[in-house]
Amino acid sequence: MKSTAIIYQSKYGSTRKYAEWIYEAIGGDLYKKSEISINKLKQYDVIIYGGGLYLWKILGFSFIKNNYKYLEGKEIVTFSVGVSPFDTGIIYEIKENNFPEEMRYIPCFYLRGSFDKCSITLKDKIIINILIKIFYNDKENKQYEEWEKLFLDSMNSGGDWSSKEYLKPILDYMDIIYKR
Repeated sequence: MKSTAIIYQSKYGSTRKYAEWIYEAIGGDLYKKSEISINKLKQYDVIIYGGGLYLWKILGFSFIKNNYKYLEGKEIVTFSVGVSPFDTGIIYEIKENNFPEEMRYIPCFYLRGSFDKCSITLKDKIIINILIKIFYNDKENKQYEEWEKLFLDSMNSGGDWSSKEYLKPILDYMDIIYKR
């Protein structure tokens, strides 16, 4: 079995929950991003990195991006966790906003997490309110797509959409890696 490090950075807990579920399913070593150095990470064959998705940026992903030259030859897999329902365009946007050209081959998975407006920071509340206003103004007299309706509903009502079922594509991919 290839040695595996699962690293995550979670702001409100959904990414941590998914990282723990991946750990339960495949084993390896589980780390908060703040607990691991690049020297320690270089010892692993497989690196799974997960972070919350904020304004199309994967939280803490700069750790992987800035140290990519030290990780060449490693199997790298990423996942991000957000509030929006899955849409195929999400992966494109995530890669465009996080992955330099030489890293675009790295598989990236999107998982739906949770949102509780009462527990977020003031800064995040302000950002969300601005985004909602921009979104509504941009869509004046326009029909909303289904995912847009779900996103706005999520922002207004909150909820926990975390599910182990969302992990199936990642776990299937990991099976392929481990069989190589």
